[in-house]
Order: sequence, then C-alpha cells, then structure tokens
Amino acid sequence: MVHAVPMLIAFSVAPLGGSESVTQAVADAVQIVRDSGLPNRTDSMFTTIEGEWDEVMDVVKRATEAVGAHSGRVSLVLKADIRPGHVGEIEGKVHRLEERLSAN
Repeated sequence: MVHAVPMLIAFSVAPLGGSESVTQAVADAVQIVRDSGLPNRTDSMFTTIEGEWDEVMDVVKRATEAVGAHSGRVSLVLKADIRPGHVGEIEGKVHRLEERLSAN
C-alpha cells in the first residue's frame, strides 16, 4: 500500500481502570488531534481525522500515549476508510448524505 493515500480514521481511545478522570484523559487526546492541524471532527463516540497514512497514524499513536499517561491500560478502537484519489471526505461524505436526505 502506498502511504501517500488519503484516508479517514475514526478512533476512540479511553483509559481502563485507574481513578483519574476519563474526561481529562480524552480531552488530552483530542487536544493532540486538534493541534495536529489535520482536518478533524469529534462527536460523543469517536474522533475522525483525515490525512495520509503516516501522519494520521502518528496522531493516533500520540493521542493513545496521552491517554496512557492517565492509566496503565488503554482501550483503542479504530476504523479506517482508505480511498485513493479522494480528499476532503471528512466533509464530503456527510454532504452527500445530507443531499440525498433532502432529495427524499
């Protein structure tokens, strides 16, 4: 696989165990995503980022490490949409869906 292919990564990372605040751990991870400069969106379940393989995976790694600083055990769920030749899909996919819904 060529690593310059654009992709979307949706991930959820959270501490397991420990007595520290889950909210603070997740906030630390999301701050890393936002500071990355990559297109991103956070909702109640996942954070989605868009970029090339190496840059996206680096952000996921650093976000996971930030959560790990709060707990000795971390849960990471990751889903990828790898679509060569397509950029701007973090907005584009939602836009196409909304257009289809408004046409009904």
